[in-house]
Amino acid sequence: MAASAAVTTMKPGIPAAKPAPVSARRTFAFFCMVFGMFMAILDIQIVSASLSEIQAGLSASSDEISWVQTSYLIAEVIMIPLSGTLSRVLSTRWMFVISAGGFTLMSFLCATAGNIDQMIVYRALQGFIGGGMIPTVFASAFTVFPPEKRPVISPIIGLVATLAPTIGPTLGGYLTDLFSWHWLFLVNIVPGILVTISTFILVDFDEPNLDLFKSFDWAGLGFMAAFLGSLEYVLEEGPTNDWFQDELVLVLTIVCVVGAVGFFYRAFTAKQPIVDLRAFADRNFLAGSSFSFVMGIGLYGLTYLYPVYLGRVRGYSSLQIGETMFVSGATMFFMAPVAGILSRRMDPRVMMGIGFAAFAFGTWMMSGLTKDWDFWELFVPQIFRGVGLMICMVPINNIALGTLPPERIKNASGLYNLTRNLGGAVGLALINTVLNNRLDLHLQRLRENVNWGRSTAVETMDAMTRKFQALGADASTAAIKNLSNMVRREAMVMSFADVFLLLTVLFLALILALPFIKKPRAAASGGGGH
Repeated sequence: MAASAAVTTMKPGIPAAKPAPVSARRTFAFFCMVFGMFMAILDIQIVSASLSEIQAGLSASSDEISWVQTSYLIAEVIMIPLSGTLSRVLSTRWMFVISAGGFTLMSFLCATAGNIDQMIVYRALQGFIGGGMIPTVFASAFTVFPPEKRPVISPIIGLVATLAPTIGPTLGGYLTDLFSWHWLFLVNIVPGILVTISTFILVDFDEPNLDLFKSFDWAGLGFMAAFLGSLEYVLEEGPTNDWFQDELVLVLTIVCVVGAVGFFYRAFTAKQPIVDLRAFADRNFLAGSSFSFVMGIGLYGLTYLYPVYLGRVRGYSSLQIGETMFVSGATMFFMAPVAGILSRRMDPRVMMGIGFAAFAFGTWMMSGLTKDWDFWELFVPQIFRGVGLMICMVPINNIALGTLPPERIKNASGLYNLTRNLGGAVGLALINTVLNNRLDLHLQRLRENVNWGRSTAVETMDAMTRKFQALGADASTAAIKNLSNMVRREAMVMSFADVFLLLTVLFLALILALPFIKKPRAAASGGGGH
């Protein structure tokens, strides 16, 4: 997704893109690529609802199993900005063939992993190789198709980018329940082979420029890997390991800072930087990327919060969680054509306002959460979430990438997708930190009120003791343990409600920021919005 070397280094005779005409062959080739992107994004979340089954199958510890997700995310976040440079060097065709083929092979190896160490290595390679598909599709959408086609194409890639992580837990739950956890990876193989072959045969959007390898910034690549990889780990593991009290988190924070300094220095001084940060000089791109960052919080944060509540508080299985989460996915599917129609007729800032308002209303409804909420109580908030995601994603895509000149799209696409992933990582870190802090606070407050001096607490204890009288002398101990679990559950529900309220404030703040965004010029003007 990203990167890009200075455009001036490209050979004058090599076209960066051929926007017209769009033949049926090119359209079909593009949709094959979209399906490959769907698999790559889906694989982030498809495993999340079934980690306990993988843990049991590989005899892994609870500390080790989290690396099945973390290794994938770290590797993917490094490839996303790198893919812009690689697709210019290798061409869109070879970049995508290598990404799709490598992703398929690693999916097979993940399914055959015999221990947790093999799984972590294969997942990292799967994330790194497959991560190149995501920005390549975004770039192709804005270079292959003319502006008049974008009201159709934008909702499609927006739907895929948001629907895949949303239905991931649903599909993962079904596959694990009906077959086994191995099918979380085996399901990629046949589609992956078809996507690899079809893109090899059909994609002809541009030509390779191997001369760019001569000035490839290897130092910049090393600094970027250290910076983004360490950042992703710190954000993933920091909340659960008490941040800098954990030695590895502290060390990788230092590595992240050093990597960031080196990366930004190389980005502004190298002849052909790994990532061309000058795209952020474009006001539209900067605004779109900023909102994409917050969209990452909404997309990945809520995809995380709902299953955690349903699992920890309601005790749902992975299949039940998946069935409940399907509401958002179905809503997004039906909203995609609506978003396309609105993008033709409405100011993108107004669309984003409607989308963030829907987001905010859904999270505000969730701030009234209780321990008894299940499918039907979550039904309407999830509908608002699905509506908000689709209504926001299309104008954000168009604002960020729709007015850039074709030769800058590959680099900008990487940076744009990176902001969404980093938004998700930062959002999850903040959500986990707030959850833990508010849980401690609510536990302390509830415990102050559940003591021998309060008649309600004493009456409840007596009733529970009588309930467990079959245990004899242990009845009182069982009652205390049961009451303690009730207090902890209520504190947990209250902390979830606090997080939803915080997200409501965030989305409302974004609505207030919209009037300060400059209305983008029409993409048809060919301008870059500089």
